Amino acid sequence: MDPDYLPFHPSPKVPDFKVPAGAVDAHCHVFGPADTFPYSPKRKYTPCDAPKGKLFALRDYLGFSRNVIVQASCHGTDNAALVDALQAAGDLARGVAVVSPDVSDEELRAMDAAGVRAVRFNFVKRLVDATPKEVFTGIAERIAKLGWHIVVYFEAPDLEALIPFLESLPTVIVVDHMGRPDVTKGTDHPDFQRFVDLLARNDNIWTKVSCPERLTVAGPPYTDVVPFARHLVETFPTRVLWGTDWPHPNMKSHVPDDGQLVDVIPQIAPTSALQQALLIDNPMRLYWPDQA
Repeated sequence: MDPDYLPFHPSPKVPDFKVPAGAVDAHCHVFGPADTFPYSPKRKYTPCDAPKGKLFALRDYLGFSRNVIVQASCHGTDNAALVDALQAAGDLARGVAVVSPDVSDEELRAMDAAGVRAVRFNFVKRLVDATPKEVFTGIAERIAKLGWHIVVYFEAPDLEALIPFLESLPTVIVVDHMGRPDVTKGTDHPDFQRFVDLLARNDNIWTKVSCPERLTVAGPPYTDVVPFARHLVETFPTRVLWGTDWPHPNMKSHVPDDGQLVDVIPQIAPTSALQQALLIDNPMRLYWPDQA
């Protein structure tokens, strides 16, 4: 573990907000354990181990029923830890993989059988080396045949240049963490409105209204982030997802309390109908369509 890496909260609070039965934590990770699933030699950070058992225990503790586990950059394109967690969880988890352009059809089919339903394209420069967009386009065309979708991670200043690429992709797209807006600028700022306009123009683009702990300037309880997430939930209620982002990789400012993060949900989705869509209907339609 890097000396400045903050490990996940050892004892999160019991949330005051009780999530509805069947709720999905649609963005979380597993890391290692490194002695079984080594971290990538190309990684930009070395996390603490956060194995599947810890994730599943947190799922139950917070009251969730299912997880969508996202491959993080510290494991590179080796999805072994992700697949192992999916196989252990069975029908209670689905996955988002990171793959190289030379991934074989056999490997893709094996991941599909394990529960992978998407690939992630990461454009955050401090986390990954740049990848030519043609490489991503080739991967997109291949995974579209499996019925998978694409998860994209970028920061707000990079959105304008990415829009033509995003609008060219052949699948549903899910944008991580609201496109990482600068919350000091307000929801009316052109930067955030550019993101809102992108979703308004493209019915196939969804977003995760997650990670207030990453976007906040004020800190817990993250009231400065709530207006952004609530605007997206109320404007695009059928295309939003929520997740803990456990174990909160590469956090530098503070250790998030996952129970406190759950308590943000009724602030961004203030009605039972919006909560049902955000936590159950939308993730089930995207990741468990045969059961939605």
